[in-house]
Amino acid sequence: MAVVFPPWWSEQQSMLAAGSADAAIVRTTAVPSLLVVRPDQTDGLARLRHAGAWFAIDPQAIAACFSR
Repeated sequence: MAVVFPPWWSEQQSMLAAGSADAAIVRTTAVPSLLVVRPDQTDGLARLRHAGAWFAIDPQAIAACFSR
C-alpha cells in the first residue's frame, strides 16, 4: 500500500517512521513523504498511523503520477 506522511517530512523521516511501524519498504516515489510499503500483518495500518502516516491508498492508483 502507499502511505502518505506529512508533506514537510524528508524521505529519511518517512522511511524511519515506516520502519518503526515494522512495515517493509517496497519502493520510494518522487514525493519524499509518499512510500509504498508492505505493512506488518498484526495491526500494520494502525502502527503506520501511530508512526505519523496520514492515510494509505492503493499504490496502483498513484503509480502513474508519482513514480520516478
